[in-house]
Amino acid sequence: MVVLPVLGLVLSLAAAQFNKEVVVRRNYNMARISGVWCPIFMASNNMTRIEENGDLRILIQNINLLKNGSLKFNFFFMVQGECVAVAMVCEKTMNNGEFTIAYEGENKVLLLETDYRMYATFYMENIKNGTETHVLALYGRIPELDRSYLKRFINTCKNYGLDSQNIISLTNKENCYASPQKN
Repeated sequence: MVVLPVLGLVLSLAAAQFNKEVVVRRNYNMARISGVWCPIFMASNNMTRIEENGDLRILIQNINLLKNGSLKFNFFFMVQGECVAVAMVCEKTMNNGEFTIAYEGENKVLLLETDYRMYATFYMENIKNGTETHVLALYGRIPELDRSYLKRFINTCKNYGLDSQNIISLTNKENCYASPQKN
């Protein structure tokens, strides 16, 4: 019975190919990014900017694709000890998955990779007063992701010159995100 082992091999290869194609790194369907997101991990070459009360500690709650192709981000961050809800629009550039916004300097925001249904990794380059800050952020559709997503995020950080000590966990720590104060 050679058919069963061959069939098993074919199915294994098909499954491996399917799983490989789930992760998207270009030619994004930005409409599929729209929806609710939970902050999982952040990393930066300037940790003070992503630590508690940091100006780049942005806790995205929702992303909406606008008709012009730009992205509207609804997020929370701490201002003088209070949780503040903010909406900002990142303007679409000519490059798929790339956006710009003026916030605490000039920013380029890129969607690095996603599977649309579980996670998305964003990269932001901020230039403020001539100083470059690089931020990577992992968001999930649910508040906690499997450890394999952390391993993937660590590898992405390494590709951008950031070590694991540059990574902070945002799960189960964010009172601002979990229970924002209503104004």
